[in-house]
Amino acid sequence: MRSVGSETLSAAAARRIALAAQGFQSGPRDDDRPPGLAQLTRLVRRLGLLQLDSVNVFCRAHYMPIFSRLGPYDRGLLDRISAHGRGPYTRRLVEYWAHEASLVPVELHPLLRWRMDDLGGAWGSLQRLARDRPELIAATRRLVHERGPVRARETGAVRVPAAAGAMWNWHEGKVALEYLFYRGEVGAARRINFERHYDLIGRILAPDILAAPTPPRADAERELVRIAARALGVAAEPDLGDYFRLERARSRTRVAELVETGELIPVEVTGWTVPAYLWHEAARPRRIEARALISPFDSLIFFRPRTERLFGFRYRIEIYTPAPARVYGYYVLPFLLGDRLVARVDLKADRRAGVLRVHGAYAEAGVDIPTVSVALARELALAAVWLGLGGGVICGDRGDLIRALKLAL
Repeated sequence: MRSVGSETLSAAAARRIALAAQGFQSGPRDDDRPPGLAQLTRLVRRLGLLQLDSVNVFCRAHYMPIFSRLGPYDRGLLDRISAHGRGPYTRRLVEYWAHEASLVPVELHPLLRWRMDDLGGAWGSLQRLARDRPELIAATRRLVHERGPVRARETGAVRVPAAAGAMWNWHEGKVALEYLFYRGEVGAARRINFERHYDLIGRILAPDILAAPTPPRADAERELVRIAARALGVAAEPDLGDYFRLERARSRTRVAELVETGELIPVEVTGWTVPAYLWHEAARPRRIEARALISPFDSLIFFRPRTERLFGFRYRIEIYTPAPARVYGYYVLPFLLGDRLVARVDLKADRRAGVLRVHGAYAEAGVDIPTVSVALARELALAAVWLGLGGGVICGDRGDLIRALKLAL
């Protein structure tokens, strides 16, 4: 029920607020001026996290949100502040379970310590190992202490054949390292070729972060909801809780507390069937002129119920769907134009051939196909150059947008 005196936002206004909060600009993106380290750092702090994912068929997930918002940039800058690769680094980001596995600003690490103390939220394999093989965990802890950084293969454990339908096939040494990672005893000192190199967290984080007091769980959760609220602009309670994967009951309590302080303002959004909350300092742009490919793991869309509510865009990633049952393709990215998700494209960076392959392109209902195809062609060409694919963009033959896209290219 709408509360007395509460504000009503149109669906379009809510989209613009959400996009601005996520770092999309009200004016055209400047593709000719590559962003620097300070801009990258500000954006990640604004978002609160960059989700990691191992799939590299197009581009690693954590690189894409910056490209989507700021345009072509030197990915080495992100590597430098997250200690990825073999080069020198200045750590501003650290890896932990935030939404999923994520890079978060180092100053957020103390806010996640409650999760490290609550093994009940961990996978069953970690809990079973802690219960059944404490001696293995102790031996792995000693190994990291004596030889860190170490890779999972250096634990000496042997991988057994994968169970049918299993997503991962971790050996016991990897599970022991992941247990220590979840508990916050070890962290990712580096990732090289996307492989974690584990070390003691005390050798990873700066002394001031390690010495920062651990807030009570309720205080930490409240601050995490604040970060989510700033990053989302306008949101339902499940959106706010999912951002850092809080338990729903606790998320509801934290949201209610921020409503009480006036930091979250209850509003009604036209077309939403759930209560909405506006961050009290959220910008309200009159327009958004975005043009961006959006990673499946981007914080703009990673909570699919919000994506559907905000954009009227039903989206499911089909990586784990058998090929004959896929609707759109293996690795499909939504395309944002203005303040709407107007299309989706199935992409593959063919690094051996040096081309960006568009297996399929599909328009959303009611969009102007010539306008969308021209804008999408520009963005795909820009992405190909950014990814070092000098051969440009090659289109397949799937989808109702593919013919117009070929003409535009």
